[in-house]
Amino acid sequence: MTEASETARKATLDKDLEKLAQVEEATSFLARGLAAPGLALFFMAFVAIAVAVFAAGEPGAVAIIAAAAIGAYMALNIGANDVANNVAPAVGARALTMGGALVMAALCETAGALIAGGDVVDTISKGIIDTNAVAGPGVFVSAMMAALLASAVWVNLATAIGAPVSTTHAVVGGVMGAGIASAGFTAVNWPVMGGIAASWVISPLLGGVIAASFLAFVKSRIIYQDDKIAAARRWVPVLIGVMAGAFAAYLATKGLKKVVHLPATHIVLIGVGTFLLAWGLAHLGVARQSRGMENRNQSLRRLFALPLIISAALLSFAHGANDVANAVGPLAAIVQAASGGGLAAKVSIPFWVMLIGAFGISLGLLLFGPKLVRMVGEQITKLNPMRAFCVALSAALTVIIASWFGLPVSSTHIAVGAVFGVGFFREWYTQNSPRRRAYLERKGVRLRAERRLRAGDAEAVFDDEDEADTEPLAFSREEAKRRKLVRRAHFSTIVAAWVVTVPSTALIAALIFHGLAFLS
Repeated sequence: MTEASETARKATLDKDLEKLAQVEEATSFLARGLAAPGLALFFMAFVAIAVAVFAAGEPGAVAIIAAAAIGAYMALNIGANDVANNVAPAVGARALTMGGALVMAALCETAGALIAGGDVVDTISKGIIDTNAVAGPGVFVSAMMAALLASAVWVNLATAIGAPVSTTHAVVGGVMGAGIASAGFTAVNWPVMGGIAASWVISPLLGGVIAASFLAFVKSRIIYQDDKIAAARRWVPVLIGVMAGAFAAYLATKGLKKVVHLPATHIVLIGVGTFLLAWGLAHLGVARQSRGMENRNQSLRRLFALPLIISAALLSFAHGANDVANAVGPLAAIVQAASGGGLAAKVSIPFWVMLIGAFGISLGLLLFGPKLVRMVGEQITKLNPMRAFCVALSAALTVIIASWFGLPVSSTHIAVGAVFGVGFFREWYTQNSPRRRAYLERKGVRLRAERRLRAGDAEAVFDDEDEADTEPLAFSREEAKRRKLVRRAHFSTIVAAWVVTVPSTALIAALIFHGLAFLS
């Protein structure tokens, strides 16, 4: 009897211990999910406390402290959403691991913001509202704080649903909404807003067309050539030279204003000179790297991997130099107005304000960036180093072209539009290219490809650049309609988020401004 009781007690104890272990495991799982938000809140609190120490006794100290915390929140969201576009193609193409991409982007973003970030910004987002129409510094501070908080909230919501949006447009919408709430519709510069609205269409279309054009060139001149390696030795150095020249001109145009201001002729010379230097070095490097390579597409991927990694680093540097102003521009305006500096369309950014933006963007990327990196790099369409290289090259060239013509474009819209452009072009090319069909017929692959299609090998259907001898010449019309290379659900979600960004942030900012006015 005693032995039976002892056995029952042990069984009960084992069950209780098992339940405790399950509770502990569940708690640990939940704690991991709360670690990132906890670190983000700690960063915001640290910023608020540090600013409170330095701003104690200064005029408008309370407003400056609150604005600093909100600016830190905005910087975290920019890192979580906007920066993902720079490294997502490299991660999706497996040229970089997720961890390596996040660390590299964080370092390059911080370096770009601190080394080449503009020391003077248009705090009213390129003249969206007239500062003279605002009643006074107090109203202006409330309006900028509402704009900053509204744009941060919207970017946070977009990140939560997995939609890469333009943080520039979010700030623009926030400033517009706060400006209307504080000074009326007449305070808004509607022609400027019209140009920004036009960029919703111009940015992704231009990025997509340029990316698709480069992919068409790569397919026709390299991939669907009988001797791929010889074609790569001829054309890959040219593409690397174009990339290097484009990024040199891009950085000289947009990213190095703080270091040096260059006229257009000098920028062109820098671009051409960098192209020639990079072409010469790449010619030697590709010739050495391709020695002994098999005549297959897998070999071509290795030739594009390093240039893709370098392009991701340069995009991150340039993004840090330019888009840090989205986080700290309104904050710098609040600091100047609250401390008695008056209202101005342009203000200098104090170094401590730039630090908040630089480190906040990097921390936001490390904590929350993977979600958008996977969305852009893996879930919209399948990327490899060649396609991802076309996306990165398109991003740099599109910004340069838009700058020359004075078009207000979004780097986010350009990069995501380039990914869509690559995917939609592949859909069209797979079904309609005579060059591809002739190449496959020369290789005699029709029967092998059709056997694999009937066997249900979807990878052989979709990845038309993995190996040429594993793809069908064409599908039936019904099969082609069913098997798309771009996920339409993501396309609809992202486009919808782009369209509603400005009006949504404007509405949120107006509500926040009226709430602040009611509390005061």
